[in-house]
Amino acid sequence: MIRQVYHGSYAKIDEINLSFCHKGRDFGRGFYVTAIRSQAEYWAARKGKWRNTQGEVTEFGFHEDLIRIYKLKHLHFEGYTEDWLDFIIINRDNTSEQQAHDYDIVEGPVADDEVATRVRDYIRGEITKEQFLSELTYKSTTNQICFCTKQSLNLLITQKDNIDGIFAGMDEEIVNALMIDYEFNETEAIDIYYTSNTYTQLADESTELYKKTWQEIYEMLKKEIKI
Repeated sequence: MIRQVYHGSYAKIDEINLSFCHKGRDFGRGFYVTAIRSQAEYWAARKGKWRNTQGEVTEFGFHEDLIRIYKLKHLHFEGYTEDWLDFIIINRDNTSEQQAHDYDIVEGPVADDEVATRVRDYIRGEITKEQFLSELTYKSTTNQICFCTKQSLNLLITQKDNIDGIFAGMDEEIVNALMIDYEFNETEAIDIYYTSNTYTQLADESTELYKKTWQEIYEMLKKEIKI
């Protein structure tokens, strides 16, 4: 399954470099995204203001199925739990260049400004763990996913990369279908497909035809060529 996730920053992200990521974050050093677009938009506006830009939200596809295939270590906190609190304290207190954990991907709620303040109160002993967690019972849903290792970044693709991959898969299937159904050779099939109005429409991302199956696009093409 591919989930849509978002990163809000002062500029669009074209390349991810973990060495630029800061330590002392909730889930440690890593590249952070969220499954909630409005949350990314908030951070884009906030970071953009700091850098005198409008801010940008970069959209990614997150190949969750590959977690198992790549045998990555994945930690998922379902909410503001005691384990979540203990985990973020370990990471926020970590001043070492080494991670405080060995997970590839960590997902869970965000310790935003308000929550972070209460975390500091808890660390100073001004409130108990029970008091802290009870305050978060009715907190609005937040989400953050931290990609902590280079290998984990292989599970992220940009929206453009995803579309390009879909196009490539469609192209191959349709050309093969033309060769089988109409007994064209490869050169003939490629020429018919790439010079068709159907392909022109497909290549125009604004039509969103790439969201259809290759079979649906092939039916459009057959109606057009009428052979």
